[in-house]
Formats: sequence, C-alpha cells, structure tokens
Amino acid sequence: MALGQTLIYAATYYAFPALLPDLESATGWDKATLALGPTLAFALLAVLTPFAGRLIDRGLGGEMLVFGPLLAALGVAGLAFAATPLHWILAWIVIGAAQAGSLYETCFAFLTRRLGPGARAAITRITLVAGFAGTLAFPLGRVLGESLGGQGAMLVFAAMIVLGVVPLNLVAVTRLRRIERAAAIPRPPDLPGALRAAMRKPAFWALSLAFGLAYLNHAILITYILPLLQDRGAGATLAATAAACIGPSQVAGRLALVAAGARISTGQAVLMSFAAVVLAALCLAFAGVALPLIFAFALVQGAGAGVMSILRPVLVAETLGRAGFGAISGAVAVAPILGAAAGPAIGAALLAQGGAGAVIAACGAMAVAGLASVIWLERKAKEQP
Repeated sequence: MALGQTLIYAATYYAFPALLPDLESATGWDKATLALGPTLAFALLAVLTPFAGRLIDRGLGGEMLVFGPLLAALGVAGLAFAATPLHWILAWIVIGAAQAGSLYETCFAFLTRRLGPGARAAITRITLVAGFAGTLAFPLGRVLGESLGGQGAMLVFAAMIVLGVVPLNLVAVTRLRRIERAAAIPRPPDLPGALRAAMRKPAFWALSLAFGLAYLNHAILITYILPLLQDRGAGATLAATAAACIGPSQVAGRLALVAAGARISTGQAVLMSFAAVVLAALCLAFAGVALPLIFAFALVQGAGAGVMSILRPVLVAETLGRAGFGAISGAVAVAPILGAAAGPAIGAALLAQGGAGAVIAACGAMAVAGLASVIWLERKAKEQP
C-alpha cells in the first residue's frame, strides 16, 4: 500500500509541478491556464471525499483503491492528448474524481476500518514511504520532459499507475482483508445517521477548523517560501537550501512518531505538532534578526506538518468514534483539502496587500487558532472518559 500511494501521488500530484516548464513549452499556454486544471481537481476532491467515505463505510474501500487509480490513469493519459484548455480541464476533472478514491483519505479510512487501533502504526509506515513521492517525481519528470516533452511524459506517468499502482493496491487490499478475517478484527458498523450526529458535536467543527487552518498555513508557506525567506535576508542559494530541509524534516517527524509508539497518545502528538507549527511561525518572524532561524523554521514546520496527515484520521476516530468513520473522516477532510487548494491564492493576496510581514502574521494567527482548537479538544477528552 505504501508503494502504491507513492506512485499515485507521484503521477497525479507531483507530475504537474515536475513537468510545468515542459508543459508550457508543449502547449503554449500560460501558467494560470495550466494551473486551473489542478485547482479544479482539488475542488472536486473536496466535494467528493465525503461521498467516498460513505462508500468506504459500506465496505467498498478496497474496490475504490483498485478502480480509482484506473480512472486516474485515464485522466493523466488525457492530459497527454489535450489539444485545448477545455480538454486539459476535463482531464483534470477526471483526475480529481479519481483522487477522491485513490489518495491518503481513502487509504487511511480503509486501514482504520480494517485494522482498528493498529491503524496508526500502519498509516505512519505508509507515509514514511509515500513521503518520497516528490523525490521520485521531480527527477523522473525532468528526464522524461527532456526526452518526450511535457505531454509525452504524462503517458509514462499514466502507465506507471496502470502497471504499478493497480497491482500493488490489489495485492495490499487482498492481504489486508485476509488479515482482518484471520484476526477477527471487529469492523465498525455503517450507521446512516453517524455523520449527522457527528456534525452536531462541537468536536467535529473544532477538528475541521484546526486542520483546515493548519493545511492553509502550510500551503501558503510552502508556495511562497523562497520570497519569504529572501525577505528575511537570505540569499537565493541559502533560501533554497533552507526550503529543501522541509521535506526531510517531514520524514524525520514521522520517524519520531514511530519511535515514540504507544508512549505518546494521539492527543499529545497532535498538540505537539500544532505547537511546532506555532514555533515555526515565530522562528520565521524573528529570522530577520537571527538569519539561522530560517533553518529552525524549516525543521519545525516540516516536522509539525509532516505528522498531521497521520494523526488526523486517528484523532477523528478517537474523538468522534469509528461508527460511520468513512463518511465522518471524509467530511472533516473537506476543510484541509480546501485550505490546501486556497493557500496559493490567499498567500498571493496577502503578499500583494501587506508584503511578507502580512503573510507571516496571518500564518502565525492560523497556527495559534489551530493550537487553541486542539487544546480545547484535549480538555474535552479528559472531561469525558
């Protein structure tokens, strides 16, 4: 499953930025036109994720993880033959629909329902491997773009999905279902009213707010990290070096979570991850006075954000229960998905209106508000056994 997630993210998420210069040359379209496709795919992913969660609750998570990548391959192949911007956008709409049944949300919900309390360790191990999807996609995209062109390279990524993701996921789903039957792991019931009941709880909205703000914070900072670091006084090379530390620090944060194991609860781990994002904002704010703080920013931002994708589904299950988990987890995921999609646009507006200082202040406020939400959740959890 880890290898399958690595390849599907490389082909449907990272292939576009990896091939962007080659796609501009191949199509003659500007960046805004090309970026409209992934933006619409993100929006569709947010809309469809709760519906995908309901299908997972009905026991169809495995089927989605096998047939969703096939649909994704069709969309990626469509990008290779897109002759007009309309064709380009339609292909991305297919990809967005496929992502709702192929990416982390579906994978983690499937594991949570199949493995119960053991899902956290499994999810952590998957993200340790899949965190290198960009490491695979960028050099591969460079080689393929130079030899086949931007659109021709998309055909190779589509083939990667069909020949790699589909058989890997099929093997993983089959083995996980066999393990579940052998261990007689109780499966959470599919309760039609579980989502409505969850949405009546303040904890549902606190979770959505906290993770929505965290993903918006991260999307803005990652998109504009180079100009933000240069505004703090870093040269182009130093800024790029610091930015490159974020990816490895995400993996380091996940390794620390694996090492901690059961010694740290999910609630405590979530508090630490949000506190790290707040600390990152402070490091960035004061980096103008002490330039080495840009590296501290990259390390704690990466580590804090890196474990959130692991902890969110586990915290949702522990806070709102496992009955109807797919639909509930999918509904909570809408805010983070929209936050990630809106980050570049909101960051651009903040930069235009108030410069780097406004971006840093806004991201710091998001981090503090998210931390306040999870502190409230942790206190509620202690009050209610």
